[in-house]
Amino acid sequence: MEQQTGRQKGVLRSLDWWTILIYVALLTFGWISVCGASYSYGETDIFSLSTRSGMQIIWIVTSIVLGFVIVMLDDRFYDTFAYIVYGLLLLLLFVTIFNPHSIKGSRSWLVLGPLRLQPAEFAKFATALALAKFMSAYGYNINQWKHFAATLVIILLPMLCIVLQRETGSALVYLSFFLMFYREGMPGSILFTGVAMVVYFVVGIRYAEVFMGNSGTSVGKFAVMLLIQLFSIGMVWVYCNRRMAWRLLAASVVVTLLSLPLLKVPFNIVYIQTGLVVAMIGCLLVEGLRTRLNNYYFIALFAIGSATFYYGADFIMQNVMEPHQRSRINVLLGLDEDLRGAGYNVHQSEIAIGSGGLEGKGFLNGTQTKLKFVPEQDTDFIFCTVGEEEGFLGSAGVLLLFLALILRLIHLSERQPFRFGRVYGYCVLSIFLFHVFINVGMVLGLTPVIGIPLPFFSYGGSSLWGFTILLFIFLRLDASRHMQRS
Repeated sequence: MEQQTGRQKGVLRSLDWWTILIYVALLTFGWISVCGASYSYGETDIFSLSTRSGMQIIWIVTSIVLGFVIVMLDDRFYDTFAYIVYGLLLLLLFVTIFNPHSIKGSRSWLVLGPLRLQPAEFAKFATALALAKFMSAYGYNINQWKHFAATLVIILLPMLCIVLQRETGSALVYLSFFLMFYREGMPGSILFTGVAMVVYFVVGIRYAEVFMGNSGTSVGKFAVMLLIQLFSIGMVWVYCNRRMAWRLLAASVVVTLLSLPLLKVPFNIVYIQTGLVVAMIGCLLVEGLRTRLNNYYFIALFAIGSATFYYGADFIMQNVMEPHQRSRINVLLGLDEDLRGAGYNVHQSEIAIGSGGLEGKGFLNGTQTKLKFVPEQDTDFIFCTVGEEEGFLGSAGVLLLFLALILRLIHLSERQPFRFGRVYGYCVLSIFLFHVFINVGMVLGLTPVIGIPLPFFSYGGSSLWGFTILLFIFLRLDASRHMQRS
């Protein structure tokens, strides 16, 4: 049942035109960047359909038409058919696993004559719709494990299919939904656990081969075991008993200081640190039994999971990952330079961006991109073209546009009267934020090279259509915010 509040505005009048203006600006600058990245000396017609810049115009026009169709549909369509759309895209992802066409080692593309589509790009909005539908159901509570576990299944199913397509980068995008979970009430301890795992991995791997004194003690392993203790003690301080936290901290500090003289002899004091972690877990379990406070059990589980994750990640790094994957991680962490191998792309993109200076070399005047020094320079590494041709000022302008889009999406999400719209809005926000952060960071050598597009900039129809659908469904939901449903 629907009721009008005041005079119902038309859909087009209710659309957030500021967001659409930012969208058009990003499309424009994106096309200019594709021109610069794909242009070769001697070309006379950048609008020809035989060029990538000409084809990008087709993708842009069809995206705008697609956006118009989306906003003309009834907003209830997206709520009613959320699970059906999700199921169809999940089926399409599964079918793509057995796709006989392999492009650059990935089976994530469906080849339909001259048209190539990547279902993983469309699965993002389908998953966002399914999450919004499930989390807006009556009685849903993210703090109940059965509800949270079911929500995770919705995310993990498309992730699994995409991983099986050998498209790990696109699968990692789905981790961005945890930002939406945090807004919807997910305990901060879960988000902290994710951050802690990243810290363990970086510190442990980065300093695994650095040793303390003559003992053969790995700095990385020692630091990780110490961090597990400190993080667990901090959680006891926040969620349990401060007196207990002081006792655990004192025991950890005293035993660690007493073990330091052993660095002068051939003895690995990581064994002592591991013993401290085991003893601390035992104390937490005993205290949980004594006080009947479940938080002690959760913190003990955190410590166990932390140690398991670190040693498991180390095993996977050394025994499961392919050599080129290990090489990429080593280059990122500064363990290897490899300017002709795994580090080549990033090194060349850094040269291109640095050569742009403050104002850039001008449109179609980038030498690094024209001479094709940067691989994938019109897709995954397109931001280096912005840096070379538009310089620092142009790069800053593009980043400010993305910042404006993110801030606008936060504003729109917060004003949604229904949970369905708010959850979907934060899903959209999370996906865009992840793509921009990882892609730009990848080009600057700050994040791993995982091969995901820069929204509205990278060449290709699948990503452009996917991002357009993702954004315009939310704009349609926002346009109907004046409706009250009961």
